[in-house]
Amino acid sequence: MTSSTKPVVALTLGDPAGIGPELIAKLLAKPAATEHANIVLIGDRWLWEDGQRVAGTHVATVDVSSLGEVRGRRDTSRPAFLAVGTVAPAGVQRGRADAPGGRSVLQILDQCMDATLEGEIDAICFGPLNKQAMKLGGLRHEDELHHFAEHLGVTGYFCEFNTLGTLWTSRISSHVPLKDAPGYLSVSRIEQAAELIYRSLLANGVTAPKIAVAAFNPHGGDGGTCGREEVDIIEPAVRALQAREWPTDSPFHGPFPADTIFLKAQAGEYQAVVTMYHDQGQIAIKLMGFSRGVTVQGGLPIPITTPAHGTAYDIAGLGTASVEATWQAFLIACRMGASYRAAAGVSA
Repeated sequence: MTSSTKPVVALTLGDPAGIGPELIAKLLAKPAATEHANIVLIGDRWLWEDGQRVAGTHVATVDVSSLGEVRGRRDTSRPAFLAVGTVAPAGVQRGRADAPGGRSVLQILDQCMDATLEGEIDAICFGPLNKQAMKLGGLRHEDELHHFAEHLGVTGYFCEFNTLGTLWTSRISSHVPLKDAPGYLSVSRIEQAAELIYRSLLANGVTAPKIAVAAFNPHGGDGGTCGREEVDIIEPAVRALQAREWPTDSPFHGPFPADTIFLKAQAGEYQAVVTMYHDQGQIAIKLMGFSRGVTVQGGLPIPITTPAHGTAYDIAGLGTASVEATWQAFLIACRMGASYRAAAGVSA
């Protein structure tokens, strides 16, 4: 891939008190990183230097004064670095959620989103965040995805995807109490979630995705004797999806009992599972590969990814955090960024 065809991918260091800075340092120390993208790192210089110190790496970067300078770079063999001043060292205590770190995260992510809307970058991959710190720092929403959606003016359906290698999951309800999850089930939401993950898999390079829809109740409701959500909502949604025209045979199947569908998905029969609530998919994905999981922010106008694990405050600063999930999040951002760039008709 030449410098003129690489997607411009923005990296951020994540929560200053967590493992994000050292993970980004480890990622950029990989020689292959710059082969996949024209990379720009946005962060406080002192934090980037500290992340490299903890990781035991040194990455040569090229300073830029604005994100608008990045796309036109002829030599992309070194990451660009945009130094910002969002948080002082005195405002960060490693391993603790604090308001200064949360404000820093929000400021940098907003800057990245604005740059993407301006056509300056094609995708964002951010280091692990801490929702408590972000709320202390001014986050008004239940999570970062809702903040992204408001900032980007999204009015349609959006949800988080969690991925593990070639297997993706979406969910009908997310960060809500389990007692409220049934209220989120509707034919429309299931159709939108299924179609959204289908389109996202195509953008990630999967040519003919097969997608399973999970049931809600034990044993798939046992024909209505153990709950009627399958009969009244989920089965009609699957039938509606199957009745529509698709480039290949209908990619949607189900509903399947949630305690067995992941066995089929793990065996490669399906590339995605639409789940009905947060833990239905998250438990399975994290058991199969916690250190490799990625979160993709679905339904936004721009690709945004992050490792699925958190800030790991307990090991921050030790240099022992695995970079694998961050690397996988970066690769997805590169693939989806390239698709986004091609769809937008962006030139070098």
